[in-house]
Parts: sequence; structure tokens; C-alpha cells
Amino acid sequence: MRALRCGLLVAVAASSITIGGVEAQQGGELSLEQLREMRRELAHKPRGIFANNDGCDCLYYPKDLEISVQNFLDRRTTALADSQVSTVAYCTISSGFSNFTHDTKVGTVLTREPADYGLLPNTRNATQPLIDLGSDCLQSVVDFCHANEMEVFWSMRMNDTHDVAWSPDKPYLLYPPLKEEHPEWLVGAYDARGPVGRWTSVEYALEEVRDLSFAYIDEICRNYDVDGVELDFFRHLCYFASVANGGVASDEEVAAMTDLMRRVRAMTEEVGRERGRPILIAMRVPDSTEFSREMGLDVEQWLEEGLLDILITSGYFRLNPWEYAVELGHRYGVAVYPCLTDSRVRGQTRFKRHSVEGYRGRAMNLWAAGADGIHTFNLFSPTSAIFRQIGDPAVMATEDKLYYATNVDGDPGRWLVGGARHQTVPVLTPAHAVSLRPGQPQSVPVWIGEDFALGREAGGVPTATLHLEMPGIERAEQVALSFNDHVIEDATFADGWLDCPLQVEWIERGRNVVDLAVNEEEAPGEGEWSFTWEATDRPQEPWYRDPGSERTEDALQDGAMLIADRGTVSGDYHYYRYVWAADPSEPVVVEARAKAISGGSFVILMNGVAQERLALYPDHIELFFNTDIRYDMDTTDDFHTYRIETMGEDLKVYVDGELRLDASGLYNKGGNGTRQLAFGAANSSAVGEALWQSVRARLASQSCRDLLVSVSYD
Repeated sequence: MRALRCGLLVAVAASSITIGGVEAQQGGELSLEQLREMRRELAHKPRGIFANNDGCDCLYYPKDLEISVQNFLDRRTTALADSQVSTVAYCTISSGFSNFTHDTKVGTVLTREPADYGLLPNTRNATQPLIDLGSDCLQSVVDFCHANEMEVFWSMRMNDTHDVAWSPDKPYLLYPPLKEEHPEWLVGAYDARGPVGRWTSVEYALEEVRDLSFAYIDEICRNYDVDGVELDFFRHLCYFASVANGGVASDEEVAAMTDLMRRVRAMTEEVGRERGRPILIAMRVPDSTEFSREMGLDVEQWLEEGLLDILITSGYFRLNPWEYAVELGHRYGVAVYPCLTDSRVRGQTRFKRHSVEGYRGRAMNLWAAGADGIHTFNLFSPTSAIFRQIGDPAVMATEDKLYYATNVDGDPGRWLVGGARHQTVPVLTPAHAVSLRPGQPQSVPVWIGEDFALGREAGGVPTATLHLEMPGIERAEQVALSFNDHVIEDATFADGWLDCPLQVEWIERGRNVVDLAVNEEEAPGEGEWSFTWEATDRPQEPWYRDPGSERTEDALQDGAMLIADRGTVSGDYHYYRYVWAADPSEPVVVEARAKAISGGSFVILMNGVAQERLALYPDHIELFFNTDIRYDMDTTDDFHTYRIETMGEDLKVYVDGELRLDASGLYNKGGNGTRQLAFGAANSSAVGEALWQSVRARLASQSCRDLLVSVSYD
């Protein structure tokens, strides 16, 4: 690990460097040719792991911990000195576009306290105290990393919109004064939101916005001894009102963004020449040039013009195999560091993508694809084994791994209308299950980057197993399976999972294919339910519950479960959720037996395309997205059976067998790619209590909720 890092910093630490036969003095002014040659060499130095820190260690600092530089560094940085992390990209929040936690004179120093906005009351903001100590959060990280022979990039989220929680009657921690002063600089408004993106995004078509963006980057490069800047376009993907309103960026908008990137490159070259050391530019963007350009980001043009040094791709969704990004970057002589982020896949049960085994499998796929290194995002424990293993395939040679068909299942259509048309990789997770009907086999590709030769050389004996989650079947013989055309005949079934031993010789390093089909008619009949919960116990996996707060409660009592939300602070709501494979083209039935007590309680249905919420109030029921559809009744007098039936855009609600709400043709909005059933109490700004006896659902077809291959060594 140490040798890898020392090799990285040779060009920085030396007092003089010979490049192309020309000696360049460290600290002296470089010629443009010297700078560019040095930059190319630095860009292609091996880094292992390029780790992004989102800066929350400063903004949400423990209230009971003394604020000091050392205590701040110990939260996420100190332990990285003994890891495979060679580069830290530190984000000084940059949320809301203009809020920062470094000592900025161009933007706004974010000194607000989280607790004042109902957020994380056990924390405080360390921004100003660190500035007062003479070493703000960014300077502290720069000093530490350079003292430990590590690189530091400043990371700017080019249009972060965590401030979207703001509303006119409820201020929010991250919503900056800039947006209150210039609401016309936003792509939308609180009461005028486009179909995609987020309304609090600033409009990069405006010269004022581009000038500010440039000024933020320029200030860092001239005032901090950073080794590079990371321009994070993925967090969040909204830059033009034309896109947020359902279209694609115009040629003029694309050109304006490219001009901004040219300005940034020219500035970094100017500053780099003056200080005698380059400032590298890394960019995190979607892994499709077509998708990116429609968003307004002409990534291929930027590569052609040499406007970046390190290409970082992907995030909460991925559009192409990893080889796509590697080939793209290498075609233009740019180092490629694909991003591994927290997966945020809901409804996982037996295996977990966020496990160290899951990260090892994802990392091996990157190394097999030819990546130059690995970028990590939203991974913060500095003592994690992940930071000590995934940066070197040899270290992982005989370690256990999990290879999933899909690791991230975010919806590209949330940011670009029809964005999924650019997606060539499969999406198979509990929220995006494969539907199986008799006579209609399905093929699922799964990438396995395992280097079995490397493992055997290290003395390991590998074992591989295919795992499929299919909770609706009763025995293994109901499913026909093959792996790369090799028929699997000895599968076993237990607790909703099929386990299928694989011969290692069947596995290709790279793309593999699993074929599966239902052998018998397995769709639930009229009297059968796909899953049922009854109040003999709290819902168990694959159900999961919201974190809630001290103001929320659930308790079993007298054959029912009380779910209560008695608070109005952010995070005060309480639901149990089930990630399902509801298909808009098939009939879905949900029945909930409940008795309201006070306030509002809800049953929520989402099928990826549409969302609706059946609201139970003491004196009536109504729909959330169609509030004019209402039925007056006493929901507190007894337990009632609420039956919701959907088919396509039609939704109907029956109460104790009688049709009471008819939303035919209106179940067609709010889905945002999410597929989920939930029941519980209220929301952050409201309260509610109800007793629940049962919840059950019927889906039309059998499904495979998850698919992965595990590799272990003896």
C-alpha cells in the first residue's frame, strides 16, 4: 500500500523533476509544455483508491466531541493513512450551489446549525470553529494528506440539490441566501416543478451562474495547495431548465457548458505554471456520451479537447458495462476511475450489496474491465476493510466475493425524460424483479471479474454458487436453470432462495448468462396471495421499516399493531415497506385491514411508473395524488378492510367489499422508478395513528427478486 502511494507522489515531493529531458524546479514557474507533460504523468500514476468524502464530518460534527483539527480528522481521514487510498477528494459541502464549509470569500460560509432546522440534534456545525482555529476543514485535510504522502482534490458538486427540502413556510439548512435573492436563477420554483430533475438546480444557461461556478473553482485553486479538483456532475444531474422541463439541452447550452470547462482548464494551467506543479481535473459524469450530451454535458468533446485528466463514471445508476467507460477514456489518453457508490438497493434479505464481499466483487469487475483505479463515493468508515482491499486485485485474490446481476438500480429517467433508453446493462433487484411466466424463459447477464488463476497461485481452492431469490416457489424443480448453457440439475431451495452449485470452469471472466424459466403455472390464483403480513409479529424481512424517531412508535397489542407518528420534525414518519415487482401492465391487488385512531395514516403503492396513497383520516378516506376523490366514513369505529385494485392507469378502492373510490385513468404519476408497497403513519410535518391487523398483496406473475454469484476460497 505504502509503495503504491509513494510512487504516486514522486513528482510532487521531489525538489526537481526531469520530464522529457527538461529539468523542472519544484516551486518554480513551468513552461506550458513542461506543465502538460508533468500533468499527463501524474494523471496516469497508480492510485489504487480515489476516495470521495462528502464533507458531512464537518457539517454534522458530534455535539459532545471537542472541536479540534485532530478530532475532525479522526472522524474520516486519519485512518486512511494506513490504507490503499492514495487520493482523497474532499467536498466542502457545495450543497445548494454557494454554501461551503471552507473559508470562502466568493460563496457563503455555511455556519447554520443542523439542530435549528430539525436535523440531527446530536450534532453541530464545526465550520466556523475550525476556521477560527486557523485551519478550516479543507486546509486540515490538505495538510494531513500531504504529510502522509497522499493526494488531495477539492470536490465540487456542480449542482447539488439537497436543498430541495426547502419550502416557503419551512426554511431548510442547505437552502442558500443566493437562491432566496435570485429565484430567477433556478430551473423551476417550489410551485412550478418540471417532470425531471430538481427545481432548486441553478440554471447553467445563465452567464451569471457559470461565472459563479468558475469563481468557486478559481478561488480554491489560488488559495489551497490542492493536487486537483473533482467536478462532480453526477450529484445532481440537472443543469438546464430545458432538460428539467422534459426536453434535451440545446446546442447553445451544450456549447456554453463546454466553454466553462475550457475556462477551468485554462485557469488551472495558469495557476499550475505559477506554482510549478499541475492541478489535475477529474470529472464524475454518466457513463454514456449520448445521455450526458442530452443533459448538456458534452463529455466526448471535453475529452477530445483535453479538458480533463481523470474520468470518473457512474453513480446511483449505470448505463453501460464498465468496459464502455474504460474504452472511452483510454481512447483519449485519460485515466479512468469508475465509481463505486453505496447501492441504495431496497429490500435486500440474505445477501447485502454493501458488505465487504459485495464491494470486492464490484471492484474485481472494474479491474477486469481495465480500469486504472477505483473511485469510492458515500463510503466513509476510514477503518473499513474495503479501503484496505479493493485497490489491489492481488490482496483480494483468495477473499470471498459477491457478484450481482445489478448493484445499483437508480432511475436515469429521474433526470432525463426517457433516459432509460440509453441503458444497456440489466436491472434486476428486489424493486426491479424479473417477471416469469410459464413458457417465457428469461436470460440475465451477470459480470464476474474473478481471476481464478490469481487465486490458485495464492493457494486458494475456489467454490462458486449461483443464488436466486424466488420467494413464491415451493421447490427447486419448479424452475429450469442454466449457466452459460450448462444445465443446473442439483439446485436446492430454502427460505425463498435457490442455491445452485457452479463448476468454476463454466465461469467466464467478464460476461456470463443465466437462463431461467418457470416449469409450472406459478402465478397466484384468485384465492392465493403473493405475500401476507398479520399482526402476530412485526413485519420481518423482506419488509423493512423507516428509522423513525423518538416521536414515532410501533407496538403489538390485542391482535393488531399500533403505528404512531406524534411529531412534526423532519424524519418524523413511520412506515413498513416491501419492495415488490408490481408491473403496471398486470393486475395488482392489495388488502389492508386497519382501524384509524387520529391524524393521517396511509397505504402507499408504487409500480415504478405511478404512485398513489390511500389516506385514512378519522372522518374520511381519500387519495393523495387525486385529492378530490374522497369518501366520508368513520374509520375509527371498527377495523375495515381496504382493498386496492390496480391495472394499468386504473385504480379502485373498495371498503368492506363496496367500491368507494374510483381513480380509473388517473393512476399514472409520481412513480419515479420506485416499486414499493408501504403502510404506516403520516409524514414529517403531520401526525397520525392507526391499528393494523394485516396487509397482503397479489401480483400476477412469479418473479426473481435477486440474482448473484458467490465465490469463496478454502
